[in-house]
Amino acid sequence: MHVIATAGHVDSGKSTLVRALTGMEPDRWEEERRRGLTIDLGYAWTRLPSGQDVAFVDVPGHERFLGNMLAGIGPAPVVCFVVAADEGWQAQSGDHRDAVAALGIEHGVVVLSRSDRATAGRVADVLARTRTELAGTGLRNAPAVAVSAIDGTGLPELRAALDGVLARVPSPATDGRVRLWVDRSFTITGSGTVVTGTLAAGTLVQGDRLQLLGHFDSRPVVVRGLQSRDTSYTSVGPVSRVALNLRDVSAADVRRGDALVTPNAWPTTGVLGIQRTTGVAYTDVPEQLMVHVGTASVPARLRPFGADHARLVLDRHLPLVLGDRLVLRDPGSRSVLGGARILDADPPALRRRGDGAHWAERLAGMDPGGDTLAEVAARGAVEVQHLRRLGLLSEHDPEAPSGIRVLGDWWVHAPVFEAWQHRLRTAVQELQERDPLAPGLSMGAARDLLELPDERLLSPVVRAAGLEQQSGHIRLPGSERNLGAVGTAVAELERRLAAQAFQAPEADELAALGLGTRELAAAERAGRLLRLRDGVVLLPSAPAVAMRTLARLEQPFTTSQARQALGTTRRVAVPLLEHLDSRGWTRRLDAGHRTVVR
Repeated sequence: MHVIATAGHVDSGKSTLVRALTGMEPDRWEEERRRGLTIDLGYAWTRLPSGQDVAFVDVPGHERFLGNMLAGIGPAPVVCFVVAADEGWQAQSGDHRDAVAALGIEHGVVVLSRSDRATAGRVADVLARTRTELAGTGLRNAPAVAVSAIDGTGLPELRAALDGVLARVPSPATDGRVRLWVDRSFTITGSGTVVTGTLAAGTLVQGDRLQLLGHFDSRPVVVRGLQSRDTSYTSVGPVSRVALNLRDVSAADVRRGDALVTPNAWPTTGVLGIQRTTGVAYTDVPEQLMVHVGTASVPARLRPFGADHARLVLDRHLPLVLGDRLVLRDPGSRSVLGGARILDADPPALRRRGDGAHWAERLAGMDPGGDTLAEVAARGAVEVQHLRRLGLLSEHDPEAPSGIRVLGDWWVHAPVFEAWQHRLRTAVQELQERDPLAPGLSMGAARDLLELPDERLLSPVVRAAGLEQQSGHIRLPGSERNLGAVGTAVAELERRLAAQAFQAPEADELAALGLGTRELAAAERAGRLLRLRDGVVLLPSAPAVAMRTLARLEQPFTTSQARQALGTTRRVAVPLLEHLDSRGWTRRLDAGHRTVVR
């Protein structure tokens, strides 16, 4: 299916034309039919001579309902632009032209309606004026057909023209993420909540779990049922008019402008960096304005950075990505100010003096089609999934471009990665020089120093910087052997223990040597000493020496026998035997006996 939105001034005959093409009544309200004036969006569908199914979204033409018109035309890729041949180009025609231009719509048909009320010369004049007015839009070369919905003149030619236009519309992605802008929400007795919208990309399947991004909150919902053109389907692809029967939400909680999206596939943003595509220079527009995108209409505040670029702050978050087109409207005059393209859907906060100028310079240099390397460079490090959510990568994109380091799920700008290494190595070196006994820079301090967005990035930085991780600390390789002034005291203790391996020094002896807890810990990291519980300090070779002696005892042996064989005290023997147990060299049999594990 294709979806076509109408456009054109009030009383141009848009609804009459849709009725003639489809045989369906697009006006849904009794008031619309009584007054002959379209107020809200209408829907109808038909099959063209080629067999192509097409749905129409009929929009109001009156200036008071411009917001409704934008909600109808926003998600549609094709437009049927209607100008009454007898009345000619009108002020509302200009508003609708500006909307078409702002949205970047490039496919459509120009219809000169009510041709039965105009002479051939009049039709030619109106067409010439229409061509001039549309010259700056994507409809500049659109086929034009004069039609009378009353007597049927031109309807076959219009159907043929629509077939030709639709054949040239690019095929949408059927396997991508879903973003359905809601245009209606209502309740059907026995079914519950139903919402409708235009599915522009992706595929909806009965049973799908989606995320409803509402005006005030976000919630998961389940698709109970799925219809298109009043027919139930198990799945529907793009581009289609769809009706979704939703579970877990009431109709009162869903409004026009809400969006149903694939979970975890879309970013939501309230701040945008935009580029002017049509309309008034940003330096000349009001600060407060209305932003239309999809079916949403959101108050916003605009901060210009020159005539063509601006920062836009929305009143609520929306699922928007790079390249999305916006319509900016003056809430006072109801007129369309122009169109914008999103260049940055996740701009940085402007906290310090000069941040705005720096960001504006970057914004002005952005590629409208997206530049992955520039985006990663601007952020330093970005998760790959976030790049996909922003629209910078697809699931099928190739490897990271040159200049980017891939660290698990993260892409890091190579200069940033090098800067992290330099800062970390410098900090570790300075700490070791300042305090040789320090175990190294703690992992937490390193993360804070580098301001890493994910703690998982620290290990690759440590390895690349040629550093070591041990016991939650980062240090220079071999730095543990540097004990500074404490080395002399440790050497003296080593000399004593080499002579009497199991005569561990008492606390006062260690204090006399100037060896406190911190110094002993450094010596142990250097592999010079072994610390056991209760303040017992031995050489690292002591356990192996003890095992040779214990192996010669009759098995099993008691703690007292081990103490005597080793020539030591119970203060030393008990912690030493427990250490041997922990290493699996001995095994405790009961409260008083052990055996050597052979």
